[in-house]
Amino acid sequence: MLANFPVAAMIPCVDLERARRFYGETLGLPVMDMPVPEDADGEPVGAAYQCGGGTMIFVYRRAEPPKSDHTVAGWLVADFDAVADALISRGITFETYPDMPDLEWDGRGIASSPDSGQRSAWFKDPEGNILAINSTPA
Repeated sequence: MLANFPVAAMIPCVDLERARRFYGETLGLPVMDMPVPEDADGEPVGAAYQCGGGTMIFVYRRAEPPKSDHTVAGWLVADFDAVADALISRGITFETYPDMPDLEWDGRGIASSPDSGQRSAWFKDPEGNILAINSTPA
């Protein structure tokens, strides 16, 4: 039923301005021109960012910090090394998860699956939300 529709990730933050800088400047996502709800003071409660294939990320403000301990959004990227290098050059540090025994980790924090050749790297936004880049399946 939903297979033919774009999907949007909804990511919480406490500090919306810091999140805007991260998603817009650090990750280079363009802001989408769309109506965003406002709070009682007339301030936007979030910001929408365009991603590929008609998908988007909506970052929204809430009073309490996020509590997720899992990946909340991930990108499938064609030139994995170029994207990983670009993120590293913008100050991104990749997370490693030694409790994932089926993966091999390189010195940059990039995981590879010896069986499939799939590569992934996880990183956190300023609020602690976990994001990922993944190589496109062969």
